[in-house]
Amino acid sequence: MENNSRQLALGTEPISKLLLRFATPAIIAMTASSLYNMVDSIFIGNGPNCGPLAIAGLATTFPLMNLSAAFGAMVGIGASSVISVKMGQRDIESAEKAMGNVVILNVLIGSIFMALALIFLDPILMFFGASENTLPFAREYMSVLLWGNVLTHLYLGLNDVVRSSGYPKRAMAATLTAVGINVIFNYLFIFVAELGIAGAAIGTLCSQFVAFCMIVVHFTRKDTFLKFKRQVFVFQKKIAFSILSIGCAPFLTNFCACVVVLLINNGLKDYGGDMYVGAYGIANRVIFVFFMVVGGLNQGMQPICGYNYGAGQVNRSFKAFKITVTCAVLVMTVCLLSCEFLPEFIVSWFTTDPELIRITSHALQIMAAVAPCIGFQVVTIGLFTSFGMAKKSILISLTRQLLFLIPFLVILPRYFGTDGVWCSMPMADLTSFTLSIILIVRLIRKFRQKE
Repeated sequence: MENNSRQLALGTEPISKLLLRFATPAIIAMTASSLYNMVDSIFIGNGPNCGPLAIAGLATTFPLMNLSAAFGAMVGIGASSVISVKMGQRDIESAEKAMGNVVILNVLIGSIFMALALIFLDPILMFFGASENTLPFAREYMSVLLWGNVLTHLYLGLNDVVRSSGYPKRAMAATLTAVGINVIFNYLFIFVAELGIAGAAIGTLCSQFVAFCMIVVHFTRKDTFLKFKRQVFVFQKKIAFSILSIGCAPFLTNFCACVVVLLINNGLKDYGGDMYVGAYGIANRVIFVFFMVVGGLNQGMQPICGYNYGAGQVNRSFKAFKITVTCAVLVMTVCLLSCEFLPEFIVSWFTTDPELIRITSHALQIMAAVAPCIGFQVVTIGLFTSFGMAKKSILISLTRQLLFLIPFLVILPRYFGTDGVWCSMPMADLTSFTLSIILIVRLIRKFRQKE
């Protein structure tokens, strides 16, 4: 009865109440998740055997981590959308099979990615912007993380399923536990054991293992809506295809992020040097925290939109979208104001090097110039994804981080140096924001005509 009431609530309770219930844990979880990277950067920037070059080395690992996250998001977010829609259609058996295929796909994809990345790690990192000075730090960090790649994929993918199946608080608890343990282990491994940048990676994997165990316990409890059963761990071609096709949008978002960071790192290395690469690493971490708050809003919205779309209550889906967009724009406005007026204060958390503080503060002020537009784009992509409209969500993802940004990154640095790199990002966001408005207006008109 409790599970049925959870299901029905998605289609009957007031939208604002549902968003508060689903988005609050997701926001806390996503923000806490972003603190993984923040904690790593802060400890690495201030710890023994680390410093500015270690931060620059960490920045060169971002493309590879984004690529790994791209595959994880393709499975986790794709499955979340499938499960939400199936629950709205009362097809519980298919929802459980989708959960089982999350495990199968994550083990398969995570293992292949780990093996290939470890074999070609040095040339990959050099390609992504590492220099002779920063390569040892980047290699030391990624070689540890890659050995736990399957664990990371399973933890993140199944946590998405926990949230989308009606237990956002449990998903939040797992994430918060992981972040708390990560802080403790980072301090122990970096400052006490003096393991340097490798200590940050070890701490991350240890914290993810604890959180993964919590998720496994969730799916074995009697009061859980979806449960681990032997029969669900069978590869289903049709379900796997649905998961991967819907998950293409978040995959492309992260994949494009990988390509973009590759171009940014190499552009900054060529026109500025290692310190500029480290500056981007810090600036990206700061803006990413706000981005994750928007991601939490987006994750809270998706089960509501997906369920009501599957149940034929499209107006409720659009109401959830409007409230979420408003909140997302407000969050990114706070990002804009913080980065414009308090850049030095923020950057001083990561490093005491005056040159790195100066470069990073300048970068933050430019990169966050049109931050509110990003909030609108992210939620728009989330709506199309929850409706299963993969082509539109893919289009916005591609334009935001690929079709518009790459030409700017290729052309502007030739004339404006490192400032050209910084300015490329807000210019691409502004043009993609215009496309997002056009697509969402057309979608709303389409459903109004049907009514």
